[in-house]
Amino acid sequence: MTQAAGKDIATPTRTKEILEKYGFSFKKSLGQNFLVDTNILHHIVAEADLTKEKGAIEIGPGIGALTEQLGRAAGKVMAIEIDQRLLPILQDTLSPYENIEIVHGDVLKLDLKALIQEKLSGVEKLSVVANLPYYVTTPILMKLLEERLPLENIVVMIQKEVAERIAAKPGTKDYGSLSVAAQFYAETEVAMIVPASVFIPRPNVDSAVIRLTVRERPLVEVDDEDVFFRVVRSSFAQRRKTLLNNLLNGLFLKTQKDEVIQMLDDIGIDPTRRGETLSIEEFARLANEGLRRGLIAH
Repeated sequence: MTQAAGKDIATPTRTKEILEKYGFSFKKSLGQNFLVDTNILHHIVAEADLTKEKGAIEIGPGIGALTEQLGRAAGKVMAIEIDQRLLPILQDTLSPYENIEIVHGDVLKLDLKALIQEKLSGVEKLSVVANLPYYVTTPILMKLLEERLPLENIVVMIQKEVAERIAAKPGTKDYGSLSVAAQFYAETEVAMIVPASVFIPRPNVDSAVIRLTVRERPLVEVDDEDVFFRVVRSSFAQRRKTLLNNLLNGLFLKTQKDEVIQMLDDIGIDPTRRGETLSIEEFARLANEGLRRGLIAH
């Protein structure tokens, strides 16, 4: 089942050997950067808290460096790869692992619930563990959270700046609609910073591993999630503007100004505050009250 420890894929020498053997060239459009540091992979897998009773989903396995570590730690692994050129490489590098299955497809277009039922039945808990391409980080994370998949946690390596935004607290420069969306569904924590030097090819920025522990139910109770997120997006539309100005520009009619001021006053939110100072609880109060008063349509 397992290869000798010295045969890990995630070393510069072995990675180069595999790439040369298959004449593989990196596609910039797919954001391909392969990790060549086994210690960092061990840290990532440890963050996911896997056991042989649990399952893992990987997005973008590349040549299988993280995938093999997941195969050693978890009972079942499903790895989703969009690049057809990598399929024969993965079949080769992961041949010792009977508990790993490769799925060819675009994760944003796949029916993940159906795939989980088909490929990962019988596991106690499920994690997503991946080194995500920078250019699709946010849509992938939001799909994983919004579709209410049966996940215990999501442990992903992403651009450091995006990780800081996801974990940011109210009142900080990094706090925005992405912070609110992620924290609505999960507890967020930046687990480690990963330097650009441990990738082939080397990216232009550092990365970070972020751990999202999925909540059993969202952090706050909202009457309509779509309305809640519309309120959040409007509040952050122009960061230098006050909450009231942003809301009147993007969500309410200017003729409703007096009613909006009255509503904000009634729920204890100063209209002159900026969106980035509001907590998730305050956004929920605002969305729920706007609906109840008929100021926001479903």
